[in-house]
Amino acid sequence: METERDIFYRALMERDSSFEGVFVVGVKTTGIFCRPTCPAKPKLENIEFFPSAKEAMLNGYRPCKVCKPLEKLGNPPPDIQRLLKYMDENPSIKIKDADLKDLGLEPNFVRRWFLKTYKLTFHAYQRMYRANNAFQDLQINSNVTGAAFDSGYGSLSGFNNMFKNIIGVSAQKSKGKRIINFTYIETNLGMMIAAASDKGICMFEFADYKLLELELRQLADSFKAPLVQGGNPHFDTLRNQMEQYFAGQRRDFDIPLDLVGTTFQKQVWLSLRKIPYGSTTTYSKQAELLGKASAVRAVANANGKNKISIILPCHRVIGADGTLTGYGGGIWRKKKLLEFEKKNML
Repeated sequence: METERDIFYRALMERDSSFEGVFVVGVKTTGIFCRPTCPAKPKLENIEFFPSAKEAMLNGYRPCKVCKPLEKLGNPPPDIQRLLKYMDENPSIKIKDADLKDLGLEPNFVRRWFLKTYKLTFHAYQRMYRANNAFQDLQINSNVTGAAFDSGYGSLSGFNNMFKNIIGVSAQKSKGKRIINFTYIETNLGMMIAAASDKGICMFEFADYKLLELELRQLADSFKAPLVQGGNPHFDTLRNQMEQYFAGQRRDFDIPLDLVGTTFQKQVWLSLRKIPYGSTTTYSKQAELLGKASAVRAVANANGKNKISIILPCHRVIGADGTLTGYGGGIWRKKKLLEFEKKNML
């Protein structure tokens, strides 16, 4: 059976970004510690894993100057923060390499950061950003010409082509249409992808979940709405509450949710909130709680289709014999979540 050490070492060799925040690795031969995506590839016998940079430094390791493990990927570095602020203040400007240099930014650095963090080129991010801004503007007023101008387009045809490619309908027909925003959020157990409608969070999954692409397509089909990377007020709430949770300062979540599923599935998912923090239950007890004692298998199947990890805590449901059964984020994450909660109960 593959151990946690085996999983972590494979992630290190593959430079798997979904393990950012899960571990850092100390290299005994050099005395430095690195993040999972560091280009260094030390031998297994020469390394040890730590849950955080703090633990690595307490054990005498110093941070790698290449991968900079003290920087949290979820928080853009100061130069990127400055760029994002500039984009907010100047939504009509299409930023090119020459503009980045005028802002004191190295274009290659910007390109690498957006590809690594958002899995998009900077120019693709700008197009999606402008489409998202234009869409929000058109929900308030129907001035397509104004939206095009504010997005930096001098021609309506160019604006409409961009808008339709990303939003799925022309700007003129977008009034009242829904979109689903998605973004990447770093947590203590690795990178996660969040999706939200105007009503609330509709997905929060680990970035390495095998069925992630399928879930994203199901969201788009269920809402009959395009997936657009960009800001959403619910993401700010989610980030704050996740930071509080992993700091041991929050046990329950009150963030709005927009669940996608059958009536029965929604009943099962919401019942997960009744499992106390730091404790576990079984599928049969969960079925009894729902008044559906004979539907244990159906309850287990519904749990398996829960799209909102941690907030709807399916990690607290275990097998009747006490074993840790299937978890989309991986059994090792389920184990760590349960250990973390029990530790914070003390």
